[in-house]
Amino acid sequence: MKLVKIIGVAAGVMFSVGTMAQQVPSTADSRASVRPIPDSDVMFKKIVWRKIDLREKQNKPMFSENKEITKIIINAVKSGELTAYKSDSLNTPLTQEEFSTNMSVRDTEGGLSEEEKAAGFGQQQAADDPWATALGNNATQTSTAPVSIEYFPKQLYLLELKEEVIFDKKRSRMYHDIQSISIKLPSTLNPLGFEQNIATFKMSDLARIFKNEANKDVAIWYNAQNEAKHINLADAFDLWLFSSYITKISNPGNRALSDIYGAGQKGLLASQDAAEALIEFEYSLWSY
Repeated sequence: MKLVKIIGVAAGVMFSVGTMAQQVPSTADSRASVRPIPDSDVMFKKIVWRKIDLREKQNKPMFSENKEITKIIINAVKSGELTAYKSDSLNTPLTQEEFSTNMSVRDTEGGLSEEEKAAGFGQQQAADDPWATALGNNATQTSTAPVSIEYFPKQLYLLELKEEVIFDKKRSRMYHDIQSISIKLPSTLNPLGFEQNIATFKMSDLARIFKNEANKDVAIWYNAQNEAKHINLADAFDLWLFSSYITKISNPGNRALSDIYGAGQKGLLASQDAAEALIEFEYSLWSY
């Protein structure tokens, strides 16, 4: 009789534990990685930042006409399907207004000067406009109001990729685990003369958007050799079908390679050396 009670209690405990396990929410969806590697399997890890210039020949398949990767991302943010973040720390989401502001052309002129207003430039523009004449003073005021103009997706050709280079001891190989992708405002478009971050996105969120049924015909890596075999953008990132160059490897000072070794040609050589060093490290793991 006691044995039956013990078995019954044990079964009840196992059932309750199983029920609790089913009720515990999975945190996998909140991870930035598409296929996160358990910490217990990580023998080596370095965080690496890379730039992707979509104007390069190898990257054109991600930037084909009307199927630009930036266009797909921007539309997903505006429709509310995709969360944009302030930086690659992925801690602070951007509001729709903040995203729109970051996407807008910067006006460093500040509108008309006081002298120009006193000279009647804004009023003259309104007087010459038949709509302004019909609307009266309101048209005069709105004629000098700043107009928000957003960059076209084709203008935003610069992406920044953040990855974790991980050696998985269980599978005995190196993985390039992409964490996030950022859209950058190129320095050539910024009146301030340097690159600025427009928004950053989790790779897991982007993969979901790229795989969305509504995007299957546009979220593609364009196969110019065989149009029957276009590749989904999520798969293209998995297969590393793009060209990039390393701009930073995690370090105590959080400094970019160009800050350490110099800009221009020195920075590019340092980027190449960094890429070769990672390959050499993986190779040396198999040396006896």
